[in-house]
Amino acid sequence: MSLTFPARFMLAAAMNPCPCGYWGSGQRQCQCTAPMIQRYVAKISGPLMDRIDIHIDVPAVNYKELRGSDSKAESSAQIRERVLRTRELQLNRFAAAGERIYANAQMGPRQIRAYCELGSDSERRLERAMQQQGLTARAHDRILKVARTIADIEANPNIESKHIAEAIQYRTLDRTYWT
Repeated sequence: MSLTFPARFMLAAAMNPCPCGYWGSGQRQCQCTAPMIQRYVAKISGPLMDRIDIHIDVPAVNYKELRGSDSKAESSAQIRERVLRTRELQLNRFAAAGERIYANAQMGPRQIRAYCELGSDSERRLERAMQQQGLTARAHDRILKVARTIADIEANPNIESKHIAEAIQYRTLDRTYWT
């Protein structure tokens, strides 16, 4: 017997790049060997990582950046407004088509085909990434959903090559560990 419970959630997770935490850091020397790093990373399976839409490297913040005041930085209110505008665009798109979903992340294969059409440049870029990085079908769909969202943030009805490129860049762990 199996049971299915409704659940929608956003998972935000973090991990160090290696056991000591300094692999790739310009601030301190990593003390880990390649086998140590591989054992550490192997604790999280590729299929699990494949189900996470966005994974990026976040470098340590240096002291001057931490203490400085960046007057060019967006305020939380500005970011919130952009997010709300984007979510409303998505909600309206799906409601107009009679879809019972509210965000790009919920799109299934049928919606991905309908709302994530690509021009030839975008298609070539995605195909090249799939082949060069050995990405899975699941990663393909996640890239398209993220690219659709990036285009939505710009209020662009079309997914352009630059949106695909940015979405591919958010798959850092695919490139770093699982290729």
